[in-house]
Amino acid sequence: MVLRTDDVRFSALPDFPYEPAYAQVGGLRMAYVTAGPADGPVALLLHGEPSWSFLYRTVMAVLADAGIRAVAPDLIGFGRSDKPAASAHTYAAHVEWVRALAFDALDLHDVTIVGQDWGGLIGLRVAAEREDRVARIVAANTGLPTGEHGMPPVWWQFRKAVETAQTLDIGRFVQAGCRTTLSDEVRAAYDAPFPTEDHKVAPRAMPGLVPVSLEDPAAPANLAAWRTLRQWTKPFLCAFSDGDPITGGMAPILRSQIPGAKGIEHPTIENAGHFLQEDAGDRLGAEIARFIRGTP
Repeated sequence: MVLRTDDVRFSALPDFPYEPAYAQVGGLRMAYVTAGPADGPVALLLHGEPSWSFLYRTVMAVLADAGIRAVAPDLIGFGRSDKPAASAHTYAAHVEWVRALAFDALDLHDVTIVGQDWGGLIGLRVAAEREDRVARIVAANTGLPTGEHGMPPVWWQFRKAVETAQTLDIGRFVQAGCRTTLSDEVRAAYDAPFPTEDHKVAPRAMPGLVPVSLEDPAAPANLAAWRTLRQWTKPFLCAFSDGDPITGGMAPILRSQIPGAKGIEHPTIENAGHFLQEDAGDRLGAEIARFIRGTP
């Protein structure tokens, strides 16, 4: 069974004027929005759990003003994208869906992949597996776990909360990852894609797809991606916040192990939590634009 959220749910989104477009990936409808000049350098903005492209609304505006084409998909199971059954959700499937959208449906070249949370787990794999299409990478509060190392206790708490909640309050989970207080309208926008618990299959499934041991099905592919990334000489920016207990420890690992991160000024986005796009979207957008314009 595949569910699709009624468009009426998206009729009152604050500061999100972007008209959705759609592409078919693996028999499913995947939504995306764009901003900025069609001929500008492309930034592919990948959100994570449990958000959707709405998260990037401020970043998109900054990038568009800088002459950069921002493309922000909704991962399958999120936003306006189709919401298939739990069995459809695997790490490999999400990587393939994003790859198919970016390189088959949209035929993007010289892409800057921007990934936060699951957007990085997916985006780093896409970049490593399709180096020919990717010009730069921006890692923002994310990483690429392989199962070799343990996850922090706060992540396990989050995973348990998602798995056991009788009613999954999406807006509350997003608010918990922010330093700023979200308005009722913004929280409603995060709830919009999920009118019933049946629509929340993907948010419930994603924590369980993170590799936590080397026996995980995704571990071999992530280890292979790391082998590529340790040889990655294209520009690589870490733009982490100063207040994310989940992924903060990944920033020094990425900076030290990826050659393309050497010699680059990596900003710390201050006064921001896990969802730094909400807390400091203007600053993050400016750093991404500076990075793209400064590394032709």
